[in-house]
Amino acid sequence: MVTLDLRHVASPAVRDLLHLVNQPDFDRAQQQIERLGGCIEPIRLTGHATTLDTTTGEVLRSYTSSDEPTGSLLTACGNRRASRCPACSRLYAADTYHLIRAGLSGGKTVPDTVRTHPRVFATLTAPSFGPVHNRPDARPCRCGTRHEPTDPLLGTPLNPATYDYAGAVLFNAHAGALWARFTTYLRRKLAARLGLTQKAAHAVLRVSFAKVAEYQKRGLVHFHAVIRLDGPDGNTQPPPSNATSAVLTDAIRAAAPRARISVVSDVVGERELAWGEQLDVREIAAFGTDAELTDQVVAAYVAKYATKSADASGTLDHALFCHPCQGRGATLLPHGTPLPCTACDGTGQARPLPRLAVAQHVRQMIRTCWELGRLPEFAHLKLWKWAHMLGFRGHFSTKSRRYSVTLGALRDARRTWRTEQARAHAGLPEPDPTTTLVVGHWDYLGSGYSPGAALLSAHVWHRRKLERQFAAEGGC
Repeated sequence: MVTLDLRHVASPAVRDLLHLVNQPDFDRAQQQIERLGGCIEPIRLTGHATTLDTTTGEVLRSYTSSDEPTGSLLTACGNRRASRCPACSRLYAADTYHLIRAGLSGGKTVPDTVRTHPRVFATLTAPSFGPVHNRPDARPCRCGTRHEPTDPLLGTPLNPATYDYAGAVLFNAHAGALWARFTTYLRRKLAARLGLTQKAAHAVLRVSFAKVAEYQKRGLVHFHAVIRLDGPDGNTQPPPSNATSAVLTDAIRAAAPRARISVVSDVVGERELAWGEQLDVREIAAFGTDAELTDQVVAAYVAKYATKSADASGTLDHALFCHPCQGRGATLLPHGTPLPCTACDGTGQARPLPRLAVAQHVRQMIRTCWELGRLPEFAHLKLWKWAHMLGFRGHFSTKSRRYSVTLGALRDARRTWRTEQARAHAGLPEPDPTTTLVVGHWDYLGSGYSPGAALLSAHVWHRRKLERQFAAEGGC
């Protein structure tokens, strides 16, 4: 064993790394970090698991985290945000790609015949809440400047004093409900164009979709969606022959303007929230054709935005307030214990907005969330909780039940494969699922690495990134 005087190493991270490398069980610690694939903030668990044969009572395998070098079991954080964990977000994007692609081309329990169903790629945008700096084609912005693509002014209001920040925040908060209204009207419009009643249309036709939310530079969300027509049982059946892509496109264009939500408040007045005038609907071509928009292109596009969130528009990737009390001065935990509010001073008076490294436009939207969140009529929107998301409180990627495979099923398949690989590597016999029982108990210990282990994790991520680039360039 090599012994080093760690007192002469300046960096604490390097000292910790050298200490870790010189441990007798370093190989096991390195194996754990390697298995996480470069996860930045792994979850540390303590506990044990025992595999039993229920017919004989024999202990087939026993595991305890106390045998690990760190005394804990490391598991990947699973964060979908690229700004929080590049490794886990890449895995999330890959799962999303396969989910979308399966609904377009088949595979993953979806029949190949699904590629013959009518399907389109639709983008529903937010309305205008005031003029903003932009890059119009062949002419300067309204401010007289030709902005560069990286200009921080892009998306910010020309006149912040007159910009409708309340409307912008309320639109983000109701975007999910607007999508639900849109799908309701879409089914009605499809029935009308097919000459059927809604009940008759439901008996022969199903609308399946998968969508993802994307933030525009002005801090407003819009939705990219794959919308497909199926038979009544979903992806295993084709729709009626007269339910074509053209009919679907026409119904989408008719349904989008009908989706509206009214909001009434003494402070912000009466408003009607709706989609913007910009609506893009394009038919998806089969893979292998010369068309620009194929199933593979669409799946890659949706997967790209599944891992991006409000931080792509310059905002935060973490909540500002863990326990907002909505002006009551305290909030109650499930067991009734009062917990001090993180957004007010304990008397219901709002604390000053913390210092945030964000643009002024984003800061004002967060401030608007904070102010509107104190109003009783908007309490159900939980705007304090979602202030870091500029009011948007829905899931970034969602799908209808019969669109394709689920993310959970993809993760279960990957977990089963890894378990089988570990079993084969350890030389253990294949268990009988009908007579095998796993009993365990796990507690959350914390998250993250020691400084030295963080260096090893960064090396794993960097090495795998280079390997992917080498493979993409045709290496062998």
